[in-house]
Amino acid sequence: MSQQSSARPYMNPYLAGTVLGLVLFLAFFITGSGLGASGGLNRLLVYVQNLINPEHVDQVAYLLKMAGGNANPLDSWIVFLTVGTVFGGLISGLMGRRVKFETNKGPQISNGTRWFMAFIGGALMGYGARLARGCTSGQGLSGGAGLSVGSWAFMFAVFAGAYALAYFFRKFWN
Repeated sequence: MSQQSSARPYMNPYLAGTVLGLVLFLAFFITGSGLGASGGLNRLLVYVQNLINPEHVDQVAYLLKMAGGNANPLDSWIVFLTVGTVFGGLISGLMGRRVKFETNKGPQISNGTRWFMAFIGGALMGYGARLARGCTSGQGLSGGAGLSVGSWAFMFAVFAGAYALAYFFRKFWN
């Protein structure tokens, strides 16, 4: 995939925020739950795990709730939301002429180091999302919209932690 001609301008951020708020409201209204990604990704992984090693899935209570017996882990609205988010992002990128393969990094590191750090960061975020029983997007969007004090405290902690660590990881971007 390569970038075609010049990219279209981004959507107005106030309009985009309003649309996101409406989507979040509709998610609460239709499903009774907010938005998030880790639940859908988890169910996709459990589906693959059940194909490869169903005996293991049948022995773990957490996995058994999603894929045990005749249960299909893909039979959940959150899976469709996750898959739709990926394809919707791809379609939006194609329409905005922004799709291309590239590695965003600072000039002082190699592509391999950037990819390694991205993998480590993604693995830590995935582990943390499972440990916390939810992801940062669900916590920030859904919990914040519900005015959960814990969600607001979490988001302030995330931004403070990111700001505090930015100094040590600046060479990856500068």
